[in-house]
Amino acid sequence: MAESRVHKVASPAPSAARRFAYDVIVVGAGPAGIFAALELVRRNGARVLIVEKGPDITRRVCPARTTGVCNNCEPCDVTCGWGGAGAFSDGKLTLSSAVGGWLPEFVPAAELDDLVHYVDQVWLDYGAPTKVHGANGKQVEEIRREALVHGMTLIASPVRHMGTERSAEILKVMRKDLERSVDVRTGTSVERIVTIDAPGAGRQAGAQRATGVVCDDGTEYSAAAVILAPGRQGAGWLVEECKRLGIGLHTNPVDIGVRVEVPAAIMEPLTSALYESKLVYYSHTFDDPVRTFCMNPYGQVSLENYGDVITVNGHSYADQRTEYTNFALLVSTDFTEPFDDPLTYGKSIARLANLLGEDIIVQRLGDLQQGKRSTAERIERGTIGPTLAGATPGDLSFVLPYRHLLDILEMLEALDALVPGVNARDTLLYGAEVKFYSARPKLDAGLQTEIAGLYAVGDGAGITRGLVQASAAGIIAARSILGNGKG
Repeated sequence: MAESRVHKVASPAPSAARRFAYDVIVVGAGPAGIFAALELVRRNGARVLIVEKGPDITRRVCPARTTGVCNNCEPCDVTCGWGGAGAFSDGKLTLSSAVGGWLPEFVPAAELDDLVHYVDQVWLDYGAPTKVHGANGKQVEEIRREALVHGMTLIASPVRHMGTERSAEILKVMRKDLERSVDVRTGTSVERIVTIDAPGAGRQAGAQRATGVVCDDGTEYSAAAVILAPGRQGAGWLVEECKRLGIGLHTNPVDIGVRVEVPAAIMEPLTSALYESKLVYYSHTFDDPVRTFCMNPYGQVSLENYGDVITVNGHSYADQRTEYTNFALLVSTDFTEPFDDPLTYGKSIARLANLLGEDIIVQRLGDLQQGKRSTAERIERGTIGPTLAGATPGDLSFVLPYRHLLDILEMLEALDALVPGVNARDTLLYGAEVKFYSARPKLDAGLQTEIAGLYAVGDGAGITRGLVQASAAGIIAARSILGNGKG
């Protein structure tokens, strides 16, 4: 790797009585924040501070990964800390601008394709594997044609799979590389963004300009620009700060559904060719879009804690295998006025599952179809052993709205026509799975908000939903800052 041109900055201990100045402050140390910092120091040697509410990556430990029981750690070590939720994710790099978020709304197609390639090369530089899945065009086209026959659209994308353990190791290497040139404050929450009135500095006279942040210990850090990359757990905080500062918000669709677990052999026709199959289906009854998301061949189901709610997720390792494959089925719903709080709606669904299931409910598909609650005995005698220890056998029909439930059941029937065996009695459904990227600040092409010098990137800002586009968003903001003469 080429040596960065850096300006080493001192690392004084935080103090409520002192202020510290930087060129750029990055809030959040997930992929979006990390790649923003990498770009800033590589291209400019900027003085950068990263503030992260969770622990450093070497101190992130989640007992729920082995016991299946969430201890409600605050903040959650799975979703917070250096590396963000990506540190313990499946580590999939989807190498297509067509998937992973809404960046095509901000960046021309050719430019975004170049960014995806650039991001991929950076991950490779830090140790990502060279193997790419889904590169066999003939196989992909055969699956695409068969999916169309059964009413589904395949969005094919080459995938580079790092694996959960390898993803964390790569993020450790990034951390070590950046610590030579960037100050990092882990275990520190940003309470609010500091702005000043700056006539003529924004997009209209009298606009505000961001000048820094105030942290939970009272310390204020100032900078010429602030990049907000709080991740999905920080989405609620970002929304509240936008409202306080008068930044307009755009409501994204709400994604709510379940995680499906089946024998890995059932999914082999798809996973062997594509690794991850992104299929979109429009339900017959309601014409709602339902999609597969985060497919994990030979993986395991896991928990995510968002402070006040616990949701289900999944991942797979590079060098360890289970007998099962899991993936999410998510129903996307666009709400119209006057409703403008999809984050609260999604959390309400997850909270109901937590109430009834003591965190996560698991149910056999056959029991759901027959209107019965699953029991531990019926699940135990089935053909699938749950990979999430501690999930409570129950009835998801008491959690998911009828519309969402019917959409999911129809999608399972369509999938079964493509991959026989998915819509089986012993298939396990875990719920609820909710994705919290449902509110997006109004942003320009450089991902700058309506406040000059304040940028918002990544999943928590509602513009991405994956490692590659989150990384690309951080780069876009960094380049925008450099282009505006800051840093």
